Amino acid sequence: MTTLSPPTTDTSLLSLLLSGERFWPTEPKCAHDLGLSETFLDTMVAKLLLSSGSVSGRGIATELCLPFKITEAALERLRNRRLVTHVGSSSFNDYVYGLSDEGRSRAQSFHGSCSYIGPAPVPLDDYVISVEAQATGEDPIRRGELSDSFQDISIAGDLLDLLGPAVNSGSGMFLYGAPGNGKSTLADRITSCFGQEIWLPYAIIDGGQIITLFDPAYHRAAESPNATTDWDARWVRVSRPTVVVGGELTMENLEIRHDSVTHVSEAPLQMKSNCGCLLIDDFGRQRISPEALLNRWIVPLENQVDYLTLANGKKLQVPFRQLIIFSTNLAPSDLVDEAFLRRIPYRIELTDPDEEEFHHLFQIAANTIGCYYDPDGVDHLLNHYYRPFNRPLRRCHARDLLLQIKHYCTYNELPFEMLAEHFDRIVGGFFTEIETLGNRRSGGPAV
Repeated sequence: MTTLSPPTTDTSLLSLLLSGERFWPTEPKCAHDLGLSETFLDTMVAKLLLSSGSVSGRGIATELCLPFKITEAALERLRNRRLVTHVGSSSFNDYVYGLSDEGRSRAQSFHGSCSYIGPAPVPLDDYVISVEAQATGEDPIRRGELSDSFQDISIAGDLLDLLGPAVNSGSGMFLYGAPGNGKSTLADRITSCFGQEIWLPYAIIDGGQIITLFDPAYHRAAESPNATTDWDARWVRVSRPTVVVGGELTMENLEIRHDSVTHVSEAPLQMKSNCGCLLIDDFGRQRISPEALLNRWIVPLENQVDYLTLANGKKLQVPFRQLIIFSTNLAPSDLVDEAFLRRIPYRIELTDPDEEEFHHLFQIAANTIGCYYDPDGVDHLLNHYYRPFNRPLRRCHARDLLLQIKHYCTYNELPFEMLAEHFDRIVGGFFTEIETLGNRRSGGPAV
């Protein structure tokens, strides 16, 4: 069973304390430490052999993320019941195992009840402990920490003064303003303020129901920790998640989704974002109304717990411990009424940059993408393609325009430079606005 007191030796204690660990999934020594029954372990081994054919004992242990000693005990139990047989020898005093005819029949029955094959799941209670220990907001961030997270992007000091208290409140926030001004980037950087990495189980089990949690679409596996203490391989170390969803969000995404064919469930988005950030992008344009979405989250936002329903009807209480950011191009008051706004008290507008900041954004983008910053090129862009058309400046334009110049130069075997003539070449395909098309038809400017 997972514990909050990670070390077993003075060396590992010092190592973990220096690394700032608040949670450590200790390596299980026996089936009891897993929080799983021996019968459940036997069925997992049988299903793996049914799927993979002949596998060595250590190969099974690796696939199920279990210590070899525990896997070996499960294999011995299955052999005693004549469900598994030795089909060959392997290295390191190991054997290659396969199913008997009776074992194959039993494994097919197990597979029909639940076809999950993969890392052994972690009990729900252990997952709850992990979230409470690693959740955002446990240690309030300071201005310096927030500033460090934004050091390679442009952000005004007054915006930092608004973001910091909102992040520490843990109550969520609205970020609103024109598209392209960095709302998604802000969410990702805010997540990094809470620490770089967390432990996450591949899957959770409660009442015999398996819920997959690790999702490569949102969770980036980190390098193995540099500590002398072993850990429970059923857990993976990941970067703190920033889960971004937009207009595709439906109410089904916020509930446990059960596959009636495999009998395996999948965690909802808010569980996948625990200990990180959940960004509802383009809020107000989902297929569900803003009122329905906020109604769903009134209790979780206030109590930091969510209530979900398993396929068998059982209710689960799970942590709701992430920073929720609602990003929208509309004013929050146009989307929801005052009662909802009280529950999300921080509303922060991201305005367009001025010309001085626009130059700074190009300087940052040039350093990142790999070219020399040329202020004359930016002035040319402003003089010819922004001011004459009253075109608004956006924070994303510097990066996006330079990337197009880079692709243009690569294609034409030219040095990558921020030159006025390069801007002239690419702006026609970059600024595709409705009024531009109208100008072209009437013989007006071609940008």
